[in-house]
Amino acid sequence: MSDFWEQRRVDRSTNGKRTEYERDFARVVHSAAFRRLQAKTQVLGMGDSDFNRTRLTHSMEVSQIGVAITKKLYREHEENSPERAILPPPMLMSTICLAHDLGHPPFGHGGEVALNRCMLSYGGFEGNGQTLRIVTKLEPYSEEFGMDLTKRAVLGVIKYPAPYDDVVDWDNYPGGKPDTPATEEKGKDYGVQVDPSSIFVASSFKPPKCYLNEEHDDVVMGWVASGLEDWPKLSKVFPAFKKGKHPKTKHKSLDTSIMELADDIAYGVHDLEDAIGLGLIRQQTFCEWYEEIDEGSNKARKALIQPFLDVHHGGQFDDFAKNLFNSGTQARKRVIGHLVGFFVALTKLVRQNEPAFADDIFAFQAVFDKEIEESLRTLKEIVVELVIKSTPVQQLEFKGQKIVAELFAVFATDPKRLLDPRDFKRTIQGGGDILTPRVICDYIAGMTDEYATKRYQQLFEPRVGSVFDRL
Repeated sequence: MSDFWEQRRVDRSTNGKRTEYERDFARVVHSAAFRRLQAKTQVLGMGDSDFNRTRLTHSMEVSQIGVAITKKLYREHEENSPERAILPPPMLMSTICLAHDLGHPPFGHGGEVALNRCMLSYGGFEGNGQTLRIVTKLEPYSEEFGMDLTKRAVLGVIKYPAPYDDVVDWDNYPGGKPDTPATEEKGKDYGVQVDPSSIFVASSFKPPKCYLNEEHDDVVMGWVASGLEDWPKLSKVFPAFKKGKHPKTKHKSLDTSIMELADDIAYGVHDLEDAIGLGLIRQQTFCEWYEEIDEGSNKARKALIQPFLDVHHGGQFDDFAKNLFNSGTQARKRVIGHLVGFFVALTKLVRQNEPAFADDIFAFQAVFDKEIEESLRTLKEIVVELVIKSTPVQQLEFKGQKIVAELFAVFATDPKRLLDPRDFKRTIQGGGDILTPRVICDYIAGMTDEYATKRYQQLFEPRVGSVFDRL
């Protein structure tokens, strides 16, 4: 199957000095979309510190962890085994991990929610879906096919293999499903539907987990899924587990499962390190939080992290907390390294029997045992509850969502006048083939936090903005 997975949309002659996956790696690393991650929010804003992680450093850490998991799984399986045969080359795994967050907009999830709300009438927005759009269409490596990565690399970044329309539950949004907008005609002025208010409740507009409708026919069904008999099983949508949530898919490729575990480890461990290093979580608060009862298991949270404590701290939570908070940066780094190593070492490769996939790339998944999954969940949840949901962080997220919503409204109101001519020509009314609101959405989603803020100031603040300003 190697020839099948190494296909690209455009055939090019090669000099034989690099593998196809080495070419993929280079295309991601040298892309503008990848460089912009250095100035996009991970958890904390860019202006908060020069210590905390950005989307770029987070992606690099996910890549390192993803490669470590892959190599660990290689070592565990014999050379001629089906498990060894289907594992991704480490270079491919690195590429998928580096690319996994390319589509996230400025200001973290605040920007994502704002763009989804702005785009409800035009196919919505979701960060993972935008990643697929960037690597297959937007990044200007090739004329039509974005980075033109190999089929297996593209499959690896599809975390949720169903389009927006298949997974959205319109009842979750205030007002339900919006009216179908007028059809945009080539070369004719078009009025984009714009919500006049940029102030709204973010939780009411969370997007479903998906790829975007525009990539369904040509990219996904026309190329990635072509020749894969398992695709109907892979893309099956399951009901929401909780009222107010969107339905979503459950299955993914092996490579995606490794990337997601690496992402979860980086999120749970390294974002916790940032929060402690910046003083956003104090030792007393940390210990008190772990003494509380976990709703999901009805156990003390401390008990859920016990498997790690038994390996590295003699079973003692107090020793764990002391080394995280009171023993200096070196001791904390050792604890963080032990946490990452603990989760990597306990990653397993299993064959799914339900459903029964014909292709091993879907049949095999990288997983944790339940108790290890619960240990990592506590680390992720403490970051969410004590940092992400804190009032200061939420206020900054609200500010970002307001900036994004107002930028969208400005460009949508008069795109011919305000959009760069190069972008306007991509719109249907400008003679191109893409809906005007989607072009505006692509433009804003690609902005860094700093660029979006400066563009906002240029457009809205009377004493800011000059034709000589360089944004």
